Amino acid sequence: MDRLRKEALQITKEIVVKFIETQRVSPTSVKEVFPQVYRVVLEAIATDGDPESLRPAIAAESEKKGRKNGGQAST
Repeated sequence: MDRLRKEALQITKEIVVKFIETQRVSPTSVKEVFPQVYRVVLEAIATDGDPESLRPAIAAESEKKGRKNGGQAST
């Protein structure tokens, strides 16, 4: 895992923990929330806030995951 993804993972973990502590997210919904927060964080730090420059990479990654999950791209 490269440094950028590792950093995004750590930041996402901190954000989700804070959401749980403030009761914005329940522990049972972490599976749904974590990937969404991770994508936003990774997009923000990889592009310095310009999400358009990372969209093709995220789309390609989602498509790869879709092939692993039975042919449907995850959102």
